[in-house]
Amino acid sequence: MLQIYPAIIHKEKSYWIEFPDLEGCQTCGDTLEEAMELAQEALGLYLVSLAENKQPLPTPSNLADIPEHDGQKTYISTDINTYRRDTKAVRKMLSIPSWLAKEAEEHNISLSKLLQDALKEKLHLA
Repeated sequence: MLQIYPAIIHKEKSYWIEFPDLEGCQTCGDTLEEAMELAQEALGLYLVSLAENKQPLPTPSNLADIPEHDGQKTYISTDINTYRRDTKAVRKMLSIPSWLAKEAEEHNISLSKLLQDALKEKLHLA
C-alpha cells in the first residue's frame, strides 16, 4: 500500500529528514541519496507500526501548508507492505468448483497468488 507524506530535508554536516505529520519520525544520512532512502524506510516502519497496532494513519498535510523553516519541503513515498513484520505464509482451506480449478491449472494460474492479490485489492492494500 503506497503512502505519501510531506517531509522537510535539512542540510547541516549531513542531511536529516523529518515528517511534520508524524511525531518523532525522522532520519539522517551522510548524502542526500542515503537520507532519502532511509526516509522511505523510516516512513514505512512508522506507518506499518501504526497499522499493525490498529491505529489510524494520520492524514498527510498539503505540502504548501507546511512552513519551510530551515529546510526544503518534499514528498516521500513508501510501500508499507514492504515493512510488515508478520509475513509468514499460512495455509487456508479453499473450496472452488473442480472445473474452475482445472481451468486455472491449464492457464498456469497460481490460486495462492491470485487470492493474495484479490484480498489486497479488496482490502485496499495494493
